[in-house]
Amino acid sequence: MKQTWDLARLVYEPMQRTDLDEVLALEQSVYPHPWSMANFADSLASGYHAWVLRDHGGVLLGYFLLMPMVDEAHLLNVAVTADRQGQGLGHLLLNQSVACARGLGMESVLLEVRPSNTRALAIYERYGFKQIGRRKGYYPAANQLREDAIVMRFDL
Repeated sequence: MKQTWDLARLVYEPMQRTDLDEVLALEQSVYPHPWSMANFADSLASGYHAWVLRDHGGVLLGYFLLMPMVDEAHLLNVAVTADRQGQGLGHLLLNQSVACARGLGMESVLLEVRPSNTRALAIYERYGFKQIGRRKGYYPAANQLREDAIVMRFDL
């Protein structure tokens, strides 16, 4: 059964260094090749726009990191905790990242996604992201292989 979220009871807040242990644990639980603690710490230190989504009890549900570049925001990372996937939280995080990019005066949001991540691809396509390219061998994959990235853009 699909969860209906009371948006007034969800909390978006800027990611802090004190969130990183929880964020890293979520990252490691949902990605086969997760970011490291240093990736997250460097992103915060660089001033990227990083947000966490929590329920009314303070439980981490997801997060995103957005890097502004001239007139385009690059959605670097977005994740929803495994036990809450398929409940609309990915869409809510996309809404928040797009709102953040608009607030920064960006003209579009760019992201990369693995072709094998069909669930994320479907979410991005339903949201309105369009495929604009492919990066060969972009992601690490199993057995020391590499996987391409599909590059997608959402115009604001």
